[in-house]
Amino acid sequence: MIINKAKEVLRIEAESILKLTESINVSFEKLVNAICSSNGRVIISGIGKSGLIGKKIVSTLISTGTNSMFLHPVEALHGDLGMVSKDDVFIAISNSGETSELNQLLPVVKNIGCRLAGFTGKPDSSMAGFCDIVIDTGVEKEACPFNMAPTASTTAQLAMGDALAVVLITKKKFKKSDFMKSHPGGVLGQRLSSRVGEIMFEASTAPCVLTGSSMDLAIEQMDKFKLGAVIVLDEKEKLKGIITDGDIRHCIANQQYDLSAQSVDTVMTIDPRTLTAQSFLYEALNLMEKYQITVLPIVDKQNKFDGLLHLHDILGKGSFQFNGESQ
Repeated sequence: MIINKAKEVLRIEAESILKLTESINVSFEKLVNAICSSNGRVIISGIGKSGLIGKKIVSTLISTGTNSMFLHPVEALHGDLGMVSKDDVFIAISNSGETSELNQLLPVVKNIGCRLAGFTGKPDSSMAGFCDIVIDTGVEKEACPFNMAPTASTTAQLAMGDALAVVLITKKKFKKSDFMKSHPGGVLGQRLSSRVGEIMFEASTAPCVLTGSSMDLAIEQMDKFKLGAVIVLDEKEKLKGIITDGDIRHCIANQQYDLSAQSVDTVMTIDPRTLTAQSFLYEALNLMEKYQITVLPIVDKQNKFDGLLHLHDILGKGSFQFNGESQ
């Protein structure tokens, strides 16, 4: 009986979230656009369980690049309203839409001049009437057997907040490297805040050939190191170019099947994107994302080859030493 009841609760809450896909409409798009065009913050307010959900949504928004804060309605009515400006987007959360403290606050907020939105299960409620944008988070029933304790309704509010945060990530083009700036203590943050030189393949352990070498030798080096690339250097160990798996595919696509008859100079990409060993890993990740590449040659100020950086090592998929510890 216990297991079956637990499964029923999860089913009710899952169905409540899925039901939101039917009610989401142009109002959601208006809210996203209002936030993106705003010069202020997203301010979220609610009481009780809805207030706790509001705090979680604020936390998610902040960590993904949207300046946000939580404002308790009662505290707002006793002085904290001074933190709200006309440039902000204010989101009120109430399942019933009849929370007295919120409905007392919203007309004052509206007079400040900021955009006003509401997450509510009752689009025809008093709260909804104050709002410029109404997001329907209604559920058919709570998971509570008495249909009283906020369960499915708060799950729906939280899911809608997550949907808002994730859409804003895409709309604002928030990157993994941006994530590092607000998560310096996390595993990914630690990697991205470190230097390229800490995890790159040293020059002595990276696949290299000299200019004028045959493609046979280049392919042999690529196969030996299995990094998907080989570096082309001159006699002074300065970078001249790079040959990647993609370059070889392009040759085959152009019906250049006899690669053994060619030298590396005819196949390589000349003057590839580079960084130095002192560059931060988040800079490398930004560069790789921008130009859709997975391997970066690392050079010094005189363009002498220092090493090779692979995307997999930035994201921790390889086995390497990081800050002195094996990952």
